[in-house]
Amino acid sequence: MAGRWALGSEVKHSALPGGAMLYDGSRVGNLGAAWFDPEHWTARGEVEGTARGRGAALYIKTDGKKFVLRHYRRGGLVARFSSDRYFWQGPEETRPFAEWQLTYRLHRAGLPVPAPLAARYQHEGMTYTGDIITERLNTVGSLAECLATGALSILTWIAIGRCIRRFHDLGVCHADLNAHNLLLNEDAKVYMIDFDQCQLRKAGLWRDGNLVRLRRSLEKVTYSLPRDRFGEADWHGLLDGYRQTSGDQPLAPGS
Repeated sequence: MAGRWALGSEVKHSALPGGAMLYDGSRVGNLGAAWFDPEHWTARGEVEGTARGRGAALYIKTDGKKFVLRHYRRGGLVARFSSDRYFWQGPEETRPFAEWQLTYRLHRAGLPVPAPLAARYQHEGMTYTGDIITERLNTVGSLAECLATGALSILTWIAIGRCIRRFHDLGVCHADLNAHNLLLNEDAKVYMIDFDQCQLRKAGLWRDGNLVRLRRSLEKVTYSLPRDRFGEADWHGLLDGYRQTSGDQPLAPGS
């Protein structure tokens, strides 16, 4: 298929009833339409929980594999009229295919993101619905969840800043950089998730906008927590890490 990104031979494209899917054949070779159906996993007793958000993401464990199944849902005022349908502009413009391909490029570039497994759209008339399946990372929790349980070391804040800088140096503008979309593992390694509507851009003020959005999120999630969970010293530690350039080169479609 002709896509906006150069894809490896392991990436497969298959038709499904009412739509199509992209998937990584080296990771999920037995993929079928049932994988995108929450009731399928519920009936098998393989749903381990739900992820933060609008109640549309499930944690699945099957045959020793762990992954996250997320159904695309609208937010804000638009959700009053349609909770999960989007205007059809062609397969490559669907949110699941766009996010899957960007995450695929980031993963291949060695960035700390979950491996994308599969994406699906179902097209009807002028609208479509979508789903995406990604690897479930072995982490302690999101930055927000970790702050809820205790204060973080200054080294962890520096690591968070370094992680964000790696993405920014490659031109990744995250559409919703917040304390829920950064994950930590036991060794304080930092991951970034949820690349829906994210873009690759040239360096610009959007980087500052990303950091401002994260700062607001941190203030919000720690507002009712003890004061040691987040303060100016922590933020400056993050900025110190951010100023340590990664030296990564910007990504480009087709590279």
